[in-house]
Parts: sequence; structure tokens; C-alpha cells
Amino acid sequence: MSPEHGKRGLIASLRGNFLAGLAVIAPGVLTIWLVWNVITWIDGLILPLIPRRFHPEALTGLDIPGVGVVIFVIFTLVMGYFTKGLIGRTLVSWGERIVEAMPVIRSIYNAVKQIADTILSRQAPTFDRACLVQYPRPGIWAMAFISTTTRGEIGNYLAENGEMVSIFLPTTPNPTSGFLLFVPRADVIELDMSIEDAAKLVISAGLVYPEPRKPGSHATAGRTRTQKISQTSLPD
Repeated sequence: MSPEHGKRGLIASLRGNFLAGLAVIAPGVLTIWLVWNVITWIDGLILPLIPRRFHPEALTGLDIPGVGVVIFVIFTLVMGYFTKGLIGRTLVSWGERIVEAMPVIRSIYNAVKQIADTILSRQAPTFDRACLVQYPRPGIWAMAFISTTTRGEIGNYLAENGEMVSIFLPTTPNPTSGFLLFVPRADVIELDMSIEDAAKLVISAGLVYPEPRKPGSHATAGRTRTQKISQTSLPD
């Protein structure tokens, strides 16, 4: 083996070891960095609202991070308990009526409130199942999420096409944007993978595939449905 060849082999080995170590270290470092920045951000918002004599460094002589987070959590719990009562609900309704009288503030508040209710509510609707659908033309398959059975006016107009489902087709690598499609259920292949695994597949642009589950009814139905769908075409 020539010295030059051995040098390239050593560099390739070092590079492989570095990338392997980076793959192990990066997730933990990024998680710690994100958590630390969130704690610092909340502390920066909460601590200025508290008299300085009650700050950790004034009481203990130490700068203890996370005190603002603890105060925020306690305050949120108290507010949640308070707003469940009659007086709390009355005050919240009174405050919302005041906000409704402010044109610009009203739009911002209603948008933020709707987003918060959707994300934080335990009864918030969620995607039912991951699926495959032919898009943007027959023969090309895209990952999508079934949200619900199509109902209301749209469901009535499309009733002649059989049972319709509303699906969300996300973009890659940003799954927060995408397309809302109304598709016949017979043209959709439902997958066994979880919503989380399907989201990882979309975000990674097909680089992270979930471990296959045990063969079940969905896999068999998917193969049969694929043969059926392949003979159909999407409308122009």
C-alpha cells in the first residue's frame, strides 16, 4: 500500500468517526440548546415583572436559571383554576368584549386564540390516519393524512362519487403548508404507519423510513386498492 493511499484511508476513517460521533452528539446538544434558550427567554419575560428584592440573586446570592419558568407554570395553573369558576369566566368574557371593540387587536387576538384552542384543547381534531394518494397525476403517489369524512355542502355536491374523505397533503420539508383535497375513499391507500412516522418521512424528504409493521388488513387492502386505482385517472 502506497503512503498516499494509506493517508487517504486514514482521512476517510477519521471523517467517518467524526460523522458517527456528530450523529450521536448533535441531537443531545441541540435539545439542550433549545431547552436552555426557552428557559432563558421565559426568565427574561417573567423576572422583570417581579420586584428585584425577590429575585434569586437577591435572596440567595446565586443566579438560578428557570425561576421564571417555575413562576410561569404556577401562574398558569392558578389562572386555569380561577377561570373555571363563575367569577373567572365572567372576567374573561368581559375582557374579550373589550378586545372585540378594538379593530386591529380583535383580529390578532381571535387568530391567536383559535390557534391556541386548536393546539392545546384535548378535544382538538387530529388526523385519523396516514395514507397514499395519486397526486399530481395517476402513477405518482404522495403521502397525505386523512382528516375526516367529507361532510356538509361539499359532501352533498360530491355524493355521486361515493364516500369522500378530506385529506391534507403536506409539502416537503415543511409539513405546515400543503393542500386540502377531497378524494373518494376508494382511491386512497390507508397506511399502517403512525401519524408521527409519516410526518418524519415527509420532513426528512424520504430519508427516514419507519420500521415496517406486521402485515395486516391495511397492507392487503392497499395492494388490492393499488391495482384498482392504477386503472383510474385524476380529473383535469
